[in-house]
Amino acid sequence: MTPGTRKKVVVMLVLLMLALVPTLFLTGCGGNGSQNAVKPVRVGLIPNQSPDKIKAQYEPFRAYLSQKLNLPVELFVATDYAGVVEAIASDKLDLAYFGGLTYVQAKRRADIYPIVTEIDRFTHTSKYHSLIIVPSHSPVERVSDLKEKTFAFGDINSTSGSLYPRIMLDRAGIKVPGDLQQALYTGGHDATALAVQNGTVDAGGIEDRILYALEEKGIIDKDKIRVLAQSDPIEGYPWVVRASLDRELVEHITDAFLDLRDPDLLRLMRAEGYARVSAADYRYVEEEAARLGLLQK
Repeated sequence: MTPGTRKKVVVMLVLLMLALVPTLFLTGCGGNGSQNAVKPVRVGLIPNQSPDKIKAQYEPFRAYLSQKLNLPVELFVATDYAGVVEAIASDKLDLAYFGGLTYVQAKRRADIYPIVTEIDRFTHTSKYHSLIIVPSHSPVERVSDLKEKTFAFGDINSTSGSLYPRIMLDRAGIKVPGDLQQALYTGGHDATALAVQNGTVDAGGIEDRILYALEEKGIIDKDKIRVLAQSDPIEGYPWVVRASLDRELVEHITDAFLDLRDPDLLRLMRAEGYARVSAADYRYVEEEAARLGLLQK
């Protein structure tokens, strides 16, 4: 082979190898490259109001988080609280927004931990309250007067719509459901507030922040309901991550919350800002939920 011929052969081999590089790369990644696709961060939200309202409310947050993480973000809203617990227990979610009760229920089934909660625009702290409300014209004056009355809870797994109303009823000597004429579960705080306002039930349990928002929007007429009792302060809803999630990603997610300053987005999320929380902040919720039989064995 002459030097000129040898040179031509080498050039041809180099060109052939360059042409094969993309094919070799795709083959190593699974043929069509699907295994090399960026996985989205999957975010679950509890339906403390109607699921459609929740998803619309958090769509701007989805876009914000996606931009901050430089990753795709997907939202999931179950039809009930238990659905979000099931999703994270099945490793179908990476990040979830729970109530305190939902979190302590979920951590019995999944290896998870809380990272942040919101500083509320109504309370100006990370704390909030559960309320027992009655129609404004109701003759009921004390929680103990609710014995043999109809009572509306939200979702059975709601912290302020189920657990804390039970705590307040229990302290007044009323056992649920035995000492009530009827215990109803409306599925959400907005439905509970409307049931009380319309006189469909004698009383109901609701989160104070949601009640204020419903009054602000004109959905509930504050002159048609009355607050009968208020709970002790409750730590805010925790944003929770899977323990197996990459720690660097968790820190980026945490920073995205702590760095959130957009007033429009904060208003949509009913927040003034965010603060770090830990499992210890929800110990009382766990103890009371276990005492009242709201935790699975």
